[in-house]
Amino acid sequence: MISRPSHPSRLSRLSRPSRVPRAVKGLSLVSLFNDFASEMVYPLLPAFVTRGLGGGPLVLGLLDGAAELTSSVVKWISGRLADRPGWRRPLILWGYATAVLVRPLISIANSAWQVVGFRVIDRLGKGLRTPARDALIAEVTPPPIRGRAFGFHRGADHFGAVLGSLAAWFLLRRGADVRSVIGWSALPGVVAVVVLAVVLRSRHREPGTRDQGQRSEIQTNAHKVHPGARSPVPGPSSFWPPVLALTALTLFRLPETLLILRLQVCGVAVAAIPLVWAGLHVVRSISSYPGGRLSDRVGPRRVVASGGLLFAMAAFALGAALGPAEAIGLFLVLGLVAGLTESGERTVVARLAPIRTGAGSVPTML
Repeated sequence: MISRPSHPSRLSRLSRPSRVPRAVKGLSLVSLFNDFASEMVYPLLPAFVTRGLGGGPLVLGLLDGAAELTSSVVKWISGRLADRPGWRRPLILWGYATAVLVRPLISIANSAWQVVGFRVIDRLGKGLRTPARDALIAEVTPPPIRGRAFGFHRGADHFGAVLGSLAAWFLLRRGADVRSVIGWSALPGVVAVVVLAVVLRSRHREPGTRDQGQRSEIQTNAHKVHPGARSPVPGPSSFWPPVLALTALTLFRLPETLLILRLQVCGVAVAAIPLVWAGLHVVRSISSYPGGRLSDRVGPRRVVASGGLLFAMAAFALGAALGPAEAIGLFLVLGLVAGLTESGERTVVARLAPIRTGAGSVPTML
């Protein structure tokens, strides 16, 4: 008796990969500990700068602006270096190490300008590591589940932020001052670097691992063998419009330090800020993986557009006269924006720049 061949759609579903790669899980654990350290510091900066060091909203705006400008400029360079053979591992390692070494030094700052300087160096580390790390995630993950992989990574990242915010709140409740809490952020940061060293070493020893330069050569040769096939690299007309749209979406976002300051203006106590910040990252962590799956299902551009619209509506509402409860509620709604946009943005870039993913990822991180 001759058996019927299985239906093609059923075969495609069965053959479709469903597990997040091991390397992505390792990098997610690194991001968890790094954000644990970072978010012990970041939600305390508005109060530290304005009340402890005498700075104002202008300094807070400069703090975020200078830090993100530095990070963006460095990403333009590191993104291109990440596409060269042998550069991704050192860029990721030094990027995390820079942040871990510099971040606790904010605790010894005696002026608001010193905080700005330390924060700029901290973001320099982010600029070094982010394009290389995201390119590595795209490289090791099959295209059908890239949204899911980036969502898993972002979810772990935000869960680390939850832990860091709760740790800061706990230390403040136990009587520690802001400077001590910032100093204690060194501990999870060191753990992040140790875990990263193990992940990169195991990744280097994997038997099937190829260098990104070899992968690019394989893809290019495959296209030469099949000249009638569609080129894997989009032209400028299809690459730049969505990338510029993602860049604009990033540029028009409000600095999070100013959003935290807005909460304080609406009557939220400084001691409660770490808890509210933890709540924001709970929403981000819970929504990141479903957002990645939704990106794989309906397309990343629709998901990113929905996130941008939601951000505009919530930010507009925060400008109204609000009490503490209403302000906190709208602030938590902003957590859904990250869940909808972060995975989708990275998936869009991986599709638009399948070979030079490091350089392609730069404009969306401005």
